[in-house]
Amino acid sequence: MTARTETLLWLAQRASAAVLAFAVVVHLATIVYAVRAGLNAAEIIARLQGHAGWLVFYGVFVAAAAVHAPLGLRTVLAETTPLRGALLDILVVAFGLMLAILGWRAAFGLFAFGSD
Repeated sequence: MTARTETLLWLAQRASAAVLAFAVVVHLATIVYAVRAGLNAAEIIARLQGHAGWLVFYGVFVAAAAVHAPLGLRTVLAETTPLRGALLDILVVAFGLMLAILGWRAAFGLFAFGSD
């Protein structure tokens, strides 16, 4: 892999980390608010259901995680296993796609929960 590609991957991981830091703070603040307000799971889901803003927020959250985690995993695997090259890249891309699919499915599931 070229130095340029490695640099772009490094930048993608750092940019996704910045998005994740913001998203985690918002997510945790929302949880604290919900708990302190005495909301139960049904009330929380009712507030999320059909709210496009939350769908976009969690979609971005999922996208950032689906970029960040595989890049970190790629580095760890490259440093601790004999995996290299195309096989390593295929594995981490597959992992990232799995994270994206499962995360977006969960986010959309909350958005559309209970709809006909």
